[in-house]
Parts: sequence; C-alpha cells; structure tokens
Amino acid sequence: MSTEENNGHAPFEDNRLSFDEAIRYVLQRQAAAFAVHPVFEEEDDESPSGARVFVLAADGKGGWYLRFLAGRFFSGAYAADDVIAAEDVPDRVRELRFLPTRVEEDWFSDQIQVLIGKLMSASGASAPHMPDYQNAPQKHAAAEVVFPVAFIDGKTKH
Repeated sequence: MSTEENNGHAPFEDNRLSFDEAIRYVLQRQAAAFAVHPVFEEEDDESPSGARVFVLAADGKGGWYLRFLAGRFFSGAYAADDVIAAEDVPDRVRELRFLPTRVEEDWFSDQIQVLIGKLMSASGASAPHMPDYQNAPQKHAAAEVVFPVAFIDGKTKH
C-alpha cells in the first residue's frame, strides 16, 4: 500500500526500531529501547494475563545488554528477571520491534504493568489504552475491619 492509498500516512508509522536499529540508538544516545510481548492464558485468549518485557540498554562501557523480564500483571514478583549478554540474544528476540525510551534501574522493582507504563511514558509514545496503574486508587479495608484468622489462613473449624 502506498502512502497515497493510506491518506498520506505510511502504514504502521510509529517510532519502533528493528533490533539492529535499536542497538545503534542505544549505543549512540546511551539510552534504552524496549519491546513487550503479551502473555495469554490458554483458556482466555482475549486479554493478556502478563507480559514479557525486553529492554535493550547501554552498559556504560561502550556496549549494551538485554534485560528480560516476565511476569503476571498485578504481581509483585517476576517469573523471570535476567540479563542476557549480546552474544546470547535468541533470534526470536532479534525479530521484535523496539521503542526508543529511557530506563531507570529502580523501575525494575515495579509490577510489570507499572514498568511497561513507565517505559511507554519515557518513550514519548502515546498509549491511550494504557491505564495509569501507578497512580490508580488503592483499595484498603477500613481500620475497624477485622478478618477472622480462619479467613486469612484458609483453615476452618468443624
């Protein structure tokens, strides 16, 4: 499809970079680039239950590394949090498209959906469908609410 056939816009015009372009960006700007791959449950293929996040970042020594994180949404623990050396990056990761961004080390301690939101925000890309999980109102029980121990530990008396 030519740009004329698409109302003057190039198809899929966004700021995503190929793997090699992302590496050049990271090295030239001492910045970062990322890609996200949603993870779906077998029984529910409509909404993702988690994500795999791939962050390319400058190592501060003239090189780069790939940080791979995976986890369920709304969980405080990652299923994977690995740093992968350049020579060990799998081919399927090299096929992904990356968004230029910046990253701060402390972001990696956030829940995966908050991390994705911060990476998106730092990229300057608009994501109107991304809820603001970091500033979402938290629901807490009132101070006078008391939970029975049986409710908390799952044990019941018979």
